[in-house]
Amino acid sequence: MTRAFLPIAAIAALLAPPAPARPVPAAPPAIAGDPPRDAAHPARMEVLHVPSGGGTLNAVAYLAAGPGPHPTLVLFHGLPGNEKNGDLAQAVRRAGWNVVLPNYRGSWGSSGRFSFAGNLVDADAVLAYVRDPDHAARLGIDPARLAIAGHSMGGWVTALTAAHDHRLLGAALISAANMGPAGRTPRAELVARMADNRETLAASAEQMADELAANAALFDWTKAAPALAARPLLVLTSDDGLAPAAADLAAAVRAGGGRAVTLVHVATDHSWSDARLRLANEIVAWLQALPPAR
Repeated sequence: MTRAFLPIAAIAALLAPPAPARPVPAAPPAIAGDPPRDAAHPARMEVLHVPSGGGTLNAVAYLAAGPGPHPTLVLFHGLPGNEKNGDLAQAVRRAGWNVVLPNYRGSWGSSGRFSFAGNLVDADAVLAYVRDPDHAARLGIDPARLAIAGHSMGGWVTALTAAHDHRLLGAALISAANMGPAGRTPRAELVARMADNRETLAASAEQMADELAANAALFDWTKAAPALAARPLLVLTSDDGLAPAAADLAAAVRAGGGRAVTLVHVATDHSWSDARLRLANEIVAWLQALPPAR
C-alpha cells in the first residue's frame, strides 16, 4: 500500500501517542558513503525468476561487494508496491548485506493472479529460493543469516511469515498494515479502497475485497504474536493511521515473552517521504545489531 489504508476520519480517531522517544542510532557509514570498490568481487544486481504457485515471480537482487557469503535481507513491498524502497535496498547493500526485492504473483509483471493468500505463499517461495544451495552459492548468500522486512501490506506478509519461519534472524515492519481487520469493512467501501490500490495488479477490486472479507480472522496478524516473540522484531510506525495496530502487535509480542522488540515512531507519512535517511538508518543499525546465525 502506498496510501494510508484507513479513511481520513478514522486516522484522526485511531492515531496513538508516539512511542517513547529513544536516541536515534548513530548513522552507519553505509548511510552516507560508498564502500571501497572490490574489483575481484564488485557489488552487482541480478534479475531473479522465482518459482511459486505454478508461475514465476520477478525479483531483483542487490548483491553486496566482497567474496561473501553475505547476510541477506528479503524486502517485501506493499499494495500495490509503488514505493519499492530501492534506496533502502542500496543502503543495506552498502552495509554489506544482500537484498532481494520480490514482486508477488500477479504484480509488476510476475505471472498469475494477485491474491493476499498467494502473497504469503510467495514469501515462503522466495525464502526457499535463496536458501537453495545452488542459488545461495551463485548469489553469495549465507542461508543461515536471513532477515525479512516489509512495508505496509508487506509488513503483514513479514509478520505472518516470520511467525512460522523460525530460521530467520529477525523481522522488521515498516508502516505495516494488518490486512485482517480490513476484511470487516463494508463491501462497497472496501471495493473502493482496493480499486484505489491495484495499479499493475492482476486482480479486480471485487476479487481483492471479497478475499479479504472471507479471511478477516485468518489474515489478522494478532495470532502471530506468540510466535514472533522468539526473534528480534523491529516495528517502525509513522503518521498514517496504521500506528496503533502495529504498536498493539509489538505490545502483544512483548507480553508473550519477546525480549528483542524495538518500537519506533517517526513523524512522517506512510511512504517516509521526508525521512528516507532516517528509515535507512533505523533498518541498517538494526540489521547490524542482529545476533549471529541460529
